[in-house]
Amino acid sequence: MLHLSPQAPESKPSPRLHPEPVTRLASLRNALRMVDDFGGGPASDLDDDELSARWESADEVARRCFDRRSAELVGTAAAGLDAVTFQRDLGADASVAALRVIADELRSGLRDLERIFTRP
Repeated sequence: MLHLSPQAPESKPSPRLHPEPVTRLASLRNALRMVDDFGGGPASDLDDDELSARWESADEVARRCFDRRSAELVGTAAAGLDAVTFQRDLGADASVAALRVIADELRSGLRDLERIFTRP
């Protein structure tokens, strides 16, 4: 049908944006997939939507703890990935043991972060 007056475009639902600390957690999961031998990463019981809901209902102490600890884990991940990239830039393969250490540290840190919001 021909419309002579301007029509407002149909609005599409925008994807739900998660709080920055929850997005940080998703980035850490991606970093783990980069160094995990099998590309699997952690098996999490909580998805980003559930973590966002828990973030919103958490008290200030839990939020600050999560924020601080996730920032520390991001630093750990960045340092580990920088070391791997440096080795590759030199033409050497990254040590399997080093990749395993990075993956284990990330996996452990992610579990600890999720526990902050799963405590009763």
